[in-house]
Amino acid sequence: MSMRFEEIDWRPTPLGDISLRRRRDPATGEDVYEVKLGDEYLMSSLFTKGETELTRLGLKPWHSDAELDVAVGGLGLGYTARTALDDPRVKSLTVIDALAEVIDWHKRGLVPLGTGLASDPRCRLVHGDFFAQAAGADGLDPEQPDRQFHAVLLDVDHSPRHVLHPRHAALYRPEGLRALAQHLRPHGIFALWSNDPPDKVFQSALAEVFPETEAHVVGFANPLQEGTSTNTVYVARKQAA
Repeated sequence: MSMRFEEIDWRPTPLGDISLRRRRDPATGEDVYEVKLGDEYLMSSLFTKGETELTRLGLKPWHSDAELDVAVGGLGLGYTARTALDDPRVKSLTVIDALAEVIDWHKRGLVPLGTGLASDPRCRLVHGDFFAQAAGADGLDPEQPDRQFHAVLLDVDHSPRHVLHPRHAALYRPEGLRALAQHLRPHGIFALWSNDPPDKVFQSALAEVFPETEAHVVGFANPLQEGTSTNTVYVARKQAA
């Protein structure tokens, strides 16, 4: 049995102090992994439905025999990436995270999914600024400038309105979305996780750039509140060439 609480790692980063913690859930006896940035909780292994649905909904529009190149913005605890690798259509996965410390947790096996992600030959963990790369001409893969993806899945900010850094806000406007769309193949998918309810302003921005857009409300059990909570997954599809 693990100890009741353990701070596995703590480090200063350009975005603030980040810490990885493990605690034992008294109700289930299972270990729960949590990440905090400063005083904010970024993610918890207790709540992963939004991350897995981000991938499922983002890849769903592609036909069953497709061979998909996928990019993920935000590594976190790895649930978005793991769900992508579990899809047999995915032939390559590029995961971009601004914090080298988070990538290091996975490579060192400090988080449950880390070893499997880091050792999968289809998966590359890239230290980089997703938002700067999405806005730039060289694109999301530093080894292949101008590369286009079948799907780009983003799970970094709390929502388009509640961002971790002010410079991220530009991506959620029409100009930023147009720049990101250049890194998608024809009919490519951009999918975004949000902790907030569907946002009409952001949906309007998406609709200016993408001809097909949807907002899916994802419900999940929340034992901390003895009820249910929701996330939103936005899915937008690029037009044909």
